[in-house]
Amino acid sequence: MSDQVNYKIWTMCMIQNGDKVLLLDRQLDHFKGYLPPGGKVDFPESIVEGAIREVKEETGLDVSNLKYKGLYEYVNPAVRDRYMIFHYITTDFKGELLNDGPEGKAVWVSIEEACHLPMQESVRRRFPLFFQEGIFEIQVVWNHAENKEGRVSINIS
Repeated sequence: MSDQVNYKIWTMCMIQNGDKVLLLDRQLDHFKGYLPPGGKVDFPESIVEGAIREVKEETGLDVSNLKYKGLYEYVNPAVRDRYMIFHYITTDFKGELLNDGPEGKAVWVSIEEACHLPMQESVRRRFPLFFQEGIFEIQVVWNHAENKEGRVSINIS
């Protein structure tokens, strides 16, 4: 067995405007539901540069002054995969929303309303952590045999 680990780096950026946040109504493939914009970080860009680029591509908005909120990672020991998703929040943005973004329609919703929208369980788990003090780190060990989440560890500092 090789010692090689496959690292994949992603971002998620919550854009807040008062009591509202910008979410994508994503209806693509198996990952349906509402979620903040984000995506894969391209090599060799920095993680923050990747977050800013992904927001622009998915929403049309230019964001700045991103505040780091935490790390969410999936570890699949059976295939030696590690997905690391770096989370940010900002209130600084400009531009016009895209009418029909590539990952789903961008919509402003109240934070309270967002908690009741359809979301993947992994997104719902971290959603409130964007608005709390501190930084979070969540690790999910994937159960490869059953193709579902196994152990979930949460640390907030």
